[in-house]
Amino acid sequence: MNFWLLFVHLLGAAIWTGGHLVLALGVLPLALRRRDPAIVQAFEERYEPVGLVALAAQLLTGLELTRGYFPGFHGLTNFDNPIAVAALTKLGLLLLTVVLALDARLRIIPKLGRHNLNALALHIIPVTLLSVALAYVGLRFRFGGLTLP
Repeated sequence: MNFWLLFVHLLGAAIWTGGHLVLALGVLPLALRRRDPAIVQAFEERYEPVGLVALAAQLLTGLELTRGYFPGFHGLTNFDNPIAVAALTKLGLLLLTVVLALDARLRIIPKLGRHNLNALALHIIPVTLLSVALAYVGLRFRFGGLTLP
């Protein structure tokens, strides 16, 4: 496994997950209490460029790391292999993250106001939980992957 590839992947995860934890636990509660979407918008303006680069770095390095475990991605769908289960779980969590993020970006954020601040919260919270789940499943690679019940 390439040290620098994993380092960039983990750095991206720290930025993505850390930013969402700050958003969900610090910024969002204040915005909801004050009913002020500008608080979230101000955070997003500063965080989004860095967060999206971190997410892209995770995606690219994650795919390359997966190829290290599964050359040519062969064996990736072997559900008896705990590493394959972990990799597919991460891909599924990533897909859910992208769907929620796109829905928020295309449907909620363009019309963000007091009237739909709760709808945005219903996207921020799951994306934050998904980012923590991605970090957890990523750590499971070090400990042998995941097994299906």
